[in-house]
Amino acid sequence: MESILHGIILAFGLILPLGVQNVFIFSQGATQPKITRALPAAITAGFCDTLLILLAVFGVSVIVLQFEWLRLALMIVGILFLLYMGYAIWKSELAMAETDKALPVRQQIIFALSVSLLNPHAILDTVGVIGTSALKYTGLEQMLFTIACILVSWIWFFGLTAAGRMMKELDGKGRLMNAFNKCSALFIWGTAIYLMIGLT
Repeated sequence: MESILHGIILAFGLILPLGVQNVFIFSQGATQPKITRALPAAITAGFCDTLLILLAVFGVSVIVLQFEWLRLALMIVGILFLLYMGYAIWKSELAMAETDKALPVRQQIIFALSVSLLNPHAILDTVGVIGTSALKYTGLEQMLFTIACILVSWIWFFGLTAAGRMMKELDGKGRLMNAFNKCSALFIWGTAIYLMIGLT
């Protein structure tokens, strides 16, 4: 249960701010004529996040678990990154992307791939934070942690797509999403403290 809750809180805290990837998924939900027309972008983003999480957790773990000093170093770097990221998110203001054109399926998939796999911020999140956080667990606990992170990504992307049009109408100035950013920063700082306690 601890590993599942840790995975949910960490993944939710990392995915909540509307970065490039999330703004694109959100905008497709807001601009497509039907919700089903926006699903290719959400599904592509979900698969990309799944791939990055699996590579981060199992790839990083296999290498790092052989060297205790490397594991400790990565945990410290991960904690520092979380503290900085929480500060950056807390100070950030939402800049919503406006687009009036509904993209066709092929362009949705290509753009979702680019903002997911070529986004340094997303790679740092998964490898630098989720990957190093997974080092706290082994065996079944690590698997449950990984599944929890993946499920949060999929649920978030579908939810973000469904909420696109409604959120755009009700929150045109982005005030509600800015409040979500504050909550996300608190989640991330809490995770950093949790990892610090694990080092002692």
